[in-house]
Amino acid sequence: MRPYILKEVNWKDLKTFRYDLAILPWGATEAHNYHMPYGTDIYEADGIAAEGAKKAWEKGAKVVVLPCVPFGVNTGQSDIYLDINLNPSTQLIILKDIIEVLNRQRLKKLLILNSHGGNNFQPMLRELGLKFPEMMLFTCNWFQSLDKSKYFEEAGDHADEMETCLIQHLHPELVLSLDEAGDGVEKKSVIRGIREKWAWAERKWSEVTEDTGIGNPKKASPEKGRRYFEDVTDKVAELIQDICEARAGQLYR
Repeated sequence: MRPYILKEVNWKDLKTFRYDLAILPWGATEAHNYHMPYGTDIYEADGIAAEGAKKAWEKGAKVVVLPCVPFGVNTGQSDIYLDINLNPSTQLIILKDIIEVLNRQRLKKLLILNSHGGNNFQPMLRELGLKFPEMMLFTCNWFQSLDKSKYFEEAGDHADEMETCLIQHLHPELVLSLDEAGDGVEKKSVIRGIREKWAWAERKWSEVTEDTGIGNPKKASPEKGRRYFEDVTDKVAELIQDICEARAGQLYR
């Protein structure tokens, strides 16, 4: 039993104990090239949240990891079989209900650990912050916390070398031989502003990639995944500690 994982603790432990911070891992259920499981984002969210919380707990942080939300925004993947979509408006309702519980029970800090590029919680937390002014609400994208070029040879953003390495490290039994993987070639937009990334339109996933991946995974290895996992969970643990130590009205100096 890990005392920082809510689904593993019991009422005997929590009848009197109180946490300072709740972490909500949020993933997605979607295809990840030919060689990776649909639950890739969930496994990453659970693994990184748990290890980050463990490292912070060992340094005194009173943090608890909530069960992962397994579905994310997949509006651009509606024609890909069993890619499960939650609309942003649905996510907002789920978040409101969770925050309402935490607020009522005086657990005043929440960190969303986001594991899916299609999720965007910032507008939701702006709105919910007005409804729950006593709450301290945070979100982070763990996959943006480090310079990936220092760990991986091939760039990408979905079922790429980085994600393949992570799942090879966390759940090697779920990754097929890399001979089975597609090359993750991304077709670029015909609109220059979108290619330059100062304009945006949602990608129609099946038109952008043949194998649902973006980024070549063929140079992945479990050892690369282990090294990245250790460093990214160090980074997440530092964030957890900083939030646990932060006090309302004293966030800026």
